[in-house]
Amino acid sequence: MNERSLFKTTVITVISLWFIVFVFVPNILVFGVSFLERHESNFVTFTFTLENYQRIFSSVYFTVFADSFRLAFISMLICLVVGYPFAYRLARLKGRVKNILFMLIIIPFWTSSLIRTYAIMIVLKTNGLLNTVLLGLGIINEPLELLYTGTAVTIGMVYSLLPFMILPLYASIEKLDKVYIEAAGDLGAGKIQTFIKIVIPLTMPGIIAGCTLVFLPSFCLFYIPDLMGGAKDLLIGNLIKNQFLSARDWPFGSAVSVVLTGIMAVLLFAYYKSTKLVQKAGEKGAV
Repeated sequence: MNERSLFKTTVITVISLWFIVFVFVPNILVFGVSFLERHESNFVTFTFTLENYQRIFSSVYFTVFADSFRLAFISMLICLVVGYPFAYRLARLKGRVKNILFMLIIIPFWTSSLIRTYAIMIVLKTNGLLNTVLLGLGIINEPLELLYTGTAVTIGMVYSLLPFMILPLYASIEKLDKVYIEAAGDLGAGKIQTFIKIVIPLTMPGIIAGCTLVFLPSFCLFYIPDLMGGAKDLLIGNLIKNQFLSARDWPFGSAVSVVLTGIMAVLLFAYYKSTKLVQKAGEKGAV
């Protein structure tokens, strides 16, 4: 075996072991525990049951899933509406301004998301920066009570996940061939018509990727609703955390985790199929 083959085999072996130890085995354990019964002192008893999954379909937990889905969808939509114009403008810029704006998107990845959440809490609190500015400008007479509300949770989600929307959009828009836009203009299409019929379809892979990257984490994040919503609304992430750390009901927490993993797998499959359909549509259009 030569040196290159030895290096390749070593890398593959290390990655495979890492995957087995930290991904495959934990998921198998969670899946197995979800079919066991809870025990007060030993956490679980080795008695097979489907009760944990039956509890998920009760109206209480269905509401938790519905609220989590609603929050994730709203956060994704706001990120798309805010992120698309920003990414479009960024892709059209050149020189130092572009580099500075790009760095402003990348820098948050170098900082802990928990620290960034505390930072936005300082801005939104009653005597925070936002209320101070609005009061100083005379726009409001009394401080807004934003923190520990659903609005604060949505703002926190958008603030934390917006870069995940902008980056794939930027990559898709930057690859956009200007020839198509110029051809649409030569054929008499206005700016809005060109944007709807040319730009959006051609950047659809970036839109789908960005929506997926925002929707999936916002569906299960737990520390932002805890910190910025005051744990008033129970979401899936908080439900799982509470079952493992507070209620000590590991089987039910595992069952919710398995269902959440299944939902994410379905969404990822939908993402895969949609990107394939977009690619096929693009190839037909090119032909």
